Amino acid sequence: MPHTKASAMRDLSAAEITQRLTELREEMFNLRFRNTMRQLDNPLKIRETRREMARLITVLREKEQVKA
Repeated sequence: MPHTKASAMRDLSAAEITQRLTELREEMFNLRFRNTMRQLDNPLKIRETRREMARLITVLREKEQVKA
């Protein structure tokens, strides 16, 4: 899922967001590992992944606040 906007993320269910967060955390681990080994072609991918994770967490928190 390349660069997804927050508005598109709001259409996802909480379970889908959690699943995507899990995938991104694993991807982030691999990116950081490859970056330390100097095998990462585009280091900016780390920033993009981190920002997508932040957007997902924000949308998830919004959904939690609506429920409460």
